Amino acid sequence: MNNLFTELENQNKQIPLAEILRPKTIEDFLGQSNVISERSPLLNLLKTNRLFSLILWGTPGCGKTTLARLIATKTNAAFIEISAVTSGVKDIKDAVEKAKENLRAGQKTILFIDEIHRYSKTQQDALLPHLENGTLFLIGSTTENPSFQVVPALLSRVQVIRLNSIDDKSMASIIKKGFQYLATNYSQMDCESGVLDFIINLARGDARYALNIVENAYFASDLKDNKRYLTVKIIEEICQQRNTRYSEQEHYDCASAFQKSLRGSDPDAAIYYLAKMLKAGEDPRFIARRLIVCAAEDVGLADPNAFNIAVNSYKAVELIGMPEGRIPLANAVIYVARAPKSNEAACAVDMAMSDIESGKDYPPPMHLRDSHYKDAKKYGFGVGYVYTHSAPDVEQQFMPDELVGTKYTRE
Repeated sequence: MNNLFTELENQNKQIPLAEILRPKTIEDFLGQSNVISERSPLLNLLKTNRLFSLILWGTPGCGKTTLARLIATKTNAAFIEISAVTSGVKDIKDAVEKAKENLRAGQKTILFIDEIHRYSKTQQDALLPHLENGTLFLIGSTTENPSFQVVPALLSRVQVIRLNSIDDKSMASIIKKGFQYLATNYSQMDCESGVLDFIINLARGDARYALNIVENAYFASDLKDNKRYLTVKIIEEICQQRNTRYSEQEHYDCASAFQKSLRGSDPDAAIYYLAKMLKAGEDPRFIARRLIVCAAEDVGLADPNAFNIAVNSYKAVELIGMPEGRIPLANAVIYVARAPKSNEAACAVDMAMSDIESGKDYPPPMHLRDSHYKDAKKYGFGVGYVYTHSAPDVEQQFMPDELVGTKYTRE
């Protein structure tokens, strides 16, 4: 009975176009010439049938799973594929037992773990002894920076390979293959001018998403005289609005780019990163805090009002919330970006702190020490201090004796 259900299930499967067109050979693998090219180190290793454990890091739809499968094919290795979302230590143990069987039969095994960043420390640690003794080879895929999500012990046993988003030229080739497959296996089709570029822009380097658009738009278009006609309007209606890509890595990258754009006096770039962070759902208070830091550190004394405006933008966001909070934030971003820059205060305090850390940790001169209690004068504390407001012309030493003449601020 179970076999019957499985057979019926397979008959009713609708395999996505992206799966049908998944590259079957290294030569068909597009968009990663930095990793797979004629003389790339990875390809050279594969040609010698050498396997090693690695983590493929890249954006969705850039070819991580495809490359893992192609590596297994190229090296004639057994391929076990599991997802970190639905698997655990038991699945790892099962894979290890299968890998041992394969070894006895003279075959190496690749364990592919999709979204490996979702594994806990315990689950990642369960892989270590089996990589160490060569029972199996690991290929993990992740959209998150492995430095943040993978435990150091596992990172030390693998190579991290960064995959790029698919470039526009490669994406165009992939989309055309999708059109060709549909036209060959179903009905002929024509495309309105601009459809290809529109899909490329929507996909933003995600080949899977691009082929999903192609497939859905094709079958959503009108069939007339055994021919379909794809338009930009059809694609717009199907796709509606796509969420901004924003991983944990991009959270840090955008925050960094935002602050550096402010520091570099580029209000247009700063506004762009502000918009990107807001569209991705970033906490506007986090953005405002970055803005306050920049106003203090990078504008500083060149325009003290920038700090007040940045602080008030934080208060405004808390008072009125979003989406209206975007406006005071934008006001403050443009003001801080355009303001003259001075990091004198930040440099001054950092230099002084560095001196103290390096051993120049000295007490204040005797005449500056606290003298408000009864026995202070007996110890010489406060003796000789002149109240500045009473005698503004009297020069006094304020630096510790050992640092007299030291300058932390500019003249």
